[in-house]
Amino acid sequence: MAYYLGVDIGTSGTKTILIDTKGCILAEANTSYPLMHPKPMWSEQDPEHWWKATVKTIRSVVRNSGVKKDEVKAIGLSGQMHGSVFLDKDDKVIRPALLWNDQRTADECQEIESRAGGRKALIRMVANPAMTGFTAPKILWLRNNEPRNFAKLRKVLLPKDEIRRRMTADYATEVSDASGMLLLDVKKRNWSKSLLSKLDLDEDLLGTVYESEDVTGTLTTAAAKTLGLTTSCKVVGGAGDCAANALGTGVVKRGVLSTSIGTSGVMFVHSDEMQVDPNGRLHTFCHAVRGKWHMMGVNLTAGGALDWFRNSLCDDIRLPKGDSVFDVLNKEAAAVAAGSEGLYFLPYLTGERTPHADPLAKGCFVGLTLSHSRGHMARSIMEGVTYAMRDSLEIIENMGVPVRECRVSGGGSKSKLWRQLQADVFGKKAVTINAEEGPAYGVALLAAVGDGAYKNIQQACDATVHVVTQTPVQRTEKRKYDRRFPVYQRLYHSLKEDFGHIASAEG
Repeated sequence: MAYYLGVDIGTSGTKTILIDTKGCILAEANTSYPLMHPKPMWSEQDPEHWWKATVKTIRSVVRNSGVKKDEVKAIGLSGQMHGSVFLDKDDKVIRPALLWNDQRTADECQEIESRAGGRKALIRMVANPAMTGFTAPKILWLRNNEPRNFAKLRKVLLPKDEIRRRMTADYATEVSDASGMLLLDVKKRNWSKSLLSKLDLDEDLLGTVYESEDVTGTLTTAAAKTLGLTTSCKVVGGAGDCAANALGTGVVKRGVLSTSIGTSGVMFVHSDEMQVDPNGRLHTFCHAVRGKWHMMGVNLTAGGALDWFRNSLCDDIRLPKGDSVFDVLNKEAAAVAAGSEGLYFLPYLTGERTPHADPLAKGCFVGLTLSHSRGHMARSIMEGVTYAMRDSLEIIENMGVPVRECRVSGGGSKSKLWRQLQADVFGKKAVTINAEEGPAYGVALLAAVGDGAYKNIQQACDATVHVVTQTPVQRTEKRKYDRRFPVYQRLYHSLKEDFGHIASAEG
């Protein structure tokens, strides 16, 4: 028998699953770890926590499944994108990793665009503008602000690829995750020698680039012993969490779009050809499907906004037996009419990426009155996040990309109300699929492909991923949201200058 592991190195924790050749999940495990914010808008983690969580969860699923260690044939890795692991010549981590939602690199983004010859020239080289969350600005930040640490620097790896290094001793990455470093020629699917030269960065800092299903190595003797596996166990390229989630929801062909509402919000669409938003509002990255691409819009705070509301303002909720705080908030929000009686929420609690690329943007409730309740606020948060994701959908459709259905995943997909909001705000049928493990499931399928259980990832998805529920559009509610969405869009532009003034006053 052959079994495959999928490991997802997330922001709040690591999830590992074990599947068989039919895609059935035999066991899963989760382990959480802390997130550090040493300064406002900074976000860091200790890579050691990722490794310990990987070891713990792999050993747990193998033990609980009852499979023999030599039956685990391959591992697929997924992880939070853009994070920077800085290693010295002895492979020691130089400092805590800077994460995808870290906003300290605004000056370095300007430096990159200047060195590249302008924003349009940069987009021609790497298909995307410079964003504060991307990896390249983080490398320049280290050079500009911590020169002693930069002098030690020998390798820069993404989070999942640091776990790969500990497993196989290889410096490697794959095209989907590497696309988010802002150093990859997305069209040619390899490092951009042109941009690296303009930034005075050595290509030797980076790992070898593979396609997502390619085998990048096998477990070292030490790693096999630590993980409770064998040295014949393969490790495949894997994928960044967004592309991995798309695989896990079967978004591997035209016309199907996925949304994920987790800490962040992601709207992801498959593309057979490379297409680039000339204004740089959407990301154009390599897909984890060989020779294909995807476009993606990202909202930095999505489900994280409801988490903030729960943690900061809902301590007084009395929980009915068996209910969580989220259950109560969902019930209260569902009792409120569409549109939250004129209350709007801008979900820019950690700045925003798509479509505004504004690290200074702030979260706001707009339209509060004495008649609004906690339920109104909860619903307006959910509506505001969904509006923010519709910004991406409108750009995708205006570029001529067909969208027939929306496959929803992440924590937000577990809420019946939030599924309905997505259907009504997007005007698309919202469907859920049989596997809820998202990125971990997607890379477990890649592991099966890499081991030869399937010819390619499209075949693997066709065999294992199926629609479970469908939420149709409510036409009356859709019309209400269509009237309110332009109001939501204008609010950012009305407040943009004030966001800058707020930042200046605090600075």
